[in-house]
Amino acid sequence: MLTVVLWGPSVAVLGQDDKSSSALNTGVDLYSRYIWRGLDFGSAPSIQPTLEYAHKSGLKIGYWGAFNTTGTYNEIDLYAGYDIAGFSVLFTDYFIPVSGVPSLKPERYFNYDNNNTGHLFEASLSWGGTENFPLTLLAGAFVYGCDKNSDGDQNYSVYAEAAYTFKTKVGDIQPFIGFTPYDGLYGNTLGVVNAGITAGKTINVTDKFDIPITVSLISNPQNGNIHFVVGAGF
Repeated sequence: MLTVVLWGPSVAVLGQDDKSSSALNTGVDLYSRYIWRGLDFGSAPSIQPTLEYAHKSGLKIGYWGAFNTTGTYNEIDLYAGYDIAGFSVLFTDYFIPVSGVPSLKPERYFNYDNNNTGHLFEASLSWGGTENFPLTLLAGAFVYGCDKNSDGDQNYSVYAEAAYTFKTKVGDIQPFIGFTPYDGLYGNTLGVVNAGITAGKTINVTDKFDIPITVSLISNPQNGNIHFVVGAGF
């Protein structure tokens, strides 16, 4: 998901590298901590697999997951999207069973009753920037599911983010900032909930095998937390 830091899931293409061809993409990211949009999920190292089919038309569909090493957190997200002219429209079904007990209604994967489902549905739009202007923008809103307030009403929590990538001789550096406009899943009021910087570089293991490494300093001004996260993709 959309991932801990602003690099997407690292994938090893099983089809052709030519973007004009359809491809089945698989991969796994390993992170010292799963921090998503300024929020800490799992409080432990996280394993994050990806399985995606990307059609040459720009349509993509896949599963992304996050499982911490202590076995106390797991997440399975189904997503579908369409990429065109640098823009990406994405619809994501987040499923985060809290206790992992299928007898409880929120833990049942096929329970989509909005009163007690464990799913969260988000619609988002992002822009990937250009080579000469590597600014990325993201805006997303939860439209259905367990994003509820104390009265049981839908929060419709919104998150927006901007990031800019600087190319250097030793790797990429990307400062980012994300905010929420009102009380909801991300924070208690309008304000910044995710700010920091990510540095990334690729380690060449062999002529045909590289390992992308990222290091991120991530803060959440609303809850006062700060995290230092390292990740690798395979």
